[in-house]
Amino acid sequence: MSKIVNTVPPSSHPLLPKTPTGINGLDEITGGGIPLGRPTLVCGDAGCGKTLMSIEFIVRGAMEFDEPGVFMAFEEKADELAMNVASLGFDLDKLQAEKKIKIDHVHIDRSEIEETGEYDLDGLFIRLNYAIDSIGAKRVVLDTLENLFSGLTNQALLRAELRRLFHWLKEKGVTAIITGERGEGKLTRQGLEEYVSDCVILLDHRVINQISTRRLRIVKYRGSVHGTNEYPFLIDEEGISVLPVTSLKLEKPVSSDRVSSGIPALDKMLGGQGFFKGSSILVSGTAGTGKTSIGAYFANETCKQGKKCIYFAFEESPKQIIRNMHSIGVDLQQYVDNDTLKFFASRPTLYGLEMHLVAMYKVIKSFKPEAIILDPITNLITVGSVSEVKAMLIRLIDFLQEEQVTVMFTALSLNNIVNEQTDEGVSSLVDAWLLVRDIEYNGERNRGMYIMKSRGMKHSNQVREFVITDKGLDLVDVYLGPDGILTGSAREAQMLQEQTGEVLRDHAVSRKDREILRKRKVLEAKISSLQTEFESVEEELNKVYEEEELIKNVADKTRTEITQMRRNDKG
Repeated sequence: MSKIVNTVPPSSHPLLPKTPTGINGLDEITGGGIPLGRPTLVCGDAGCGKTLMSIEFIVRGAMEFDEPGVFMAFEEKADELAMNVASLGFDLDKLQAEKKIKIDHVHIDRSEIEETGEYDLDGLFIRLNYAIDSIGAKRVVLDTLENLFSGLTNQALLRAELRRLFHWLKEKGVTAIITGERGEGKLTRQGLEEYVSDCVILLDHRVINQISTRRLRIVKYRGSVHGTNEYPFLIDEEGISVLPVTSLKLEKPVSSDRVSSGIPALDKMLGGQGFFKGSSILVSGTAGTGKTSIGAYFANETCKQGKKCIYFAFEESPKQIIRNMHSIGVDLQQYVDNDTLKFFASRPTLYGLEMHLVAMYKVIKSFKPEAIILDPITNLITVGSVSEVKAMLIRLIDFLQEEQVTVMFTALSLNNIVNEQTDEGVSSLVDAWLLVRDIEYNGERNRGMYIMKSRGMKHSNQVREFVITDKGLDLVDVYLGPDGILTGSAREAQMLQEQTGEVLRDHAVSRKDREILRKRKVLEAKISSLQTEFESVEEELNKVYEEEELIKNVADKTRTEITQMRRNDKG
């Protein structure tokens, strides 16, 4: 599976040496990591994740890049810190025992400073230098630096000591992260950004409509291009995950391979082969039209072929979906058991939109599916506006196209106008759009399916009746009656009427054939009788003719004989 698109444009100029952080997504945003051998400021309000990001920088360096690190804390004690990050799978005690990291807690007593009036960082330099040399550290974290100056009121002295500290860190050649609390009208309380001018990362934790979201922004990065947007990040059992904003260039790979929808009649409407692999499909319709059933059928077909699929459910629980699909002959439980199908169900209000995006990104990267279903995306409107949902889905589609994952969205349509776009405004983004509508006729409610669009392939423009039975899903031809399209019992009645008409026509034709046969026989009998009568008359006439001929012959013979006799008498 290909890596996520780098949001930093390529450059032909020499690149600034960088240290990879090992934090998922952050290295993509920074174009390779934070500046090597220079300090980086990570600032933000309380609870935004500064300490966690910095400790993960140290741990990832020790575990993945063989770079020992020193974590000097001015707020939390070493045992408290180890306990806090144990839930993320980080064993700080073990790493310390292996001399891959060193954690040092420095306590500053304000009363001592106030009594003596003296303040300098010489003791800190000695302590930090010893910690670095003892394990050969390449990475250093100072967390949280404001606590180091909490009792100092002399601003001139504070600025001088800050300059000394950052100059010392650069001379030492370590890659450092300094964390700082955000101040009024500036990034930190003490104005640290003025001194750590190479790279500044701002973390933000905001709550909008009772939904919390954490975001990250690279405020500045001297000597390097970098992403400048706000990027959502997620803190979970694996640490921090940052989701880079997708590339603005439309240069994603495409495939001509096809994937089946699981409904043969629908595949036939799509040129006989189904959807393009890596494409996005929207199935929209009013409530009860079978959108979830179509999504489940697609998931079933994917897993039947031995491919992995993820089902993101925002409305029903996995057990509900599995139970309900049994009614149409689909057993999804077997694929859950063999680990080809995974369900991830949650209420949209669990996270903000960006957090949902990050969570889906992590799951997809980890499970590596070939198809996913989001059912339904319209529920996401409860945690964001239509434009925000659309922006999120653009980024998700962009990422899935890069990974060549086929995605099927379901959406609840709140209008009855076929040509109107669905309420979430995503219909223009997808490659194929299936619309399932209610068709009310003859006192019944039936379903009709349209293929509104399917990019890059020949597809049917006809309406098909969408039928859901205990044997599964199917599409049948609709009937055109005197009053329009016929579905359901009206279609069955029309079919019965046509069948009855055919039987009556067959019967009428058969009756006419028999009548013709009888007339033919009568006529043939008459012809035979006349033929016999004609032969009889002919025979009588022939008899008369023969008698007359015989009489003539006898008369002629007699006449000849008499003539001969007379001749003999004369002689």
